[in-house]
Amino acid sequence: MFELILTIIAICFFPLLLWMMIASISVKTTYNRYSTVEAQSGLTAQEAARKILDANGLINVRIESCPGMLTDHYDPRVNTVYLSQATISSKSLAAIGVAAHEVGHAIQHAEDYAPVKMRTALVPVVNFTSRLITPLMLMGLIFELIAYTVNFLSAIFFMAALICYGAYALFTFITLPCEYNASKRARVQLAECSILTDEELEAAKKVLSSAAKTYLVSFFISLAQVARILLLLLGTRRRR
Repeated sequence: MFELILTIIAICFFPLLLWMMIASISVKTTYNRYSTVEAQSGLTAQEAARKILDANGLINVRIESCPGMLTDHYDPRVNTVYLSQATISSKSLAAIGVAAHEVGHAIQHAEDYAPVKMRTALVPVVNFTSRLITPLMLMGLIFELIAYTVNFLSAIFFMAALICYGAYALFTFITLPCEYNASKRARVQLAECSILTDEELEAAKKVLSSAAKTYLVSFFISLAQVARILLLLLGTRRRR
């Protein structure tokens, strides 16, 4: 029964990749749609972010520009909200929504939001293990093909890959509440600080919701990968 469940999850891997592609397209489409609609407040994304930060007593959090589009993020190591070049000076609903979301992460760190603390602690682990997954999987498959007598070696590599990908799956799982909570905080702050009207908030919500789906799909994909590696590991053990 356990193996059947793993098989079903593993089979979903490729449909999930397709879903991820669709979700990514949806993010860009939704962002582009509302990137041409300016907020009635006349504030830029940077000004809106600054207003929310100051309203929450986070006057020490800096706002700086970073290259690219939709590369916006908050870096707790330097206590800085980075807004992309396409976002920082824009007065659009999409840009303001994205900026407010990143400020939501800054508020999370200021309040010691538990999932964020766990996610931050996992970052160095995931950065290290993510580089090992592919070579470990390749070595496992190579030993699997060479000869039956070295099945135990392939099992070792698959087990190591399972641990590495398991860490990544845990990271994507913990990321979910961080992202959804940041979006929720963004909507609340945009309303309380009178940055967007009720109608404009609905548009910003669509932008944030489409982005959140990519994190959800990413978690499901990582889960499917764990199932695939487990099946390979069970296969080697069965032949030993």
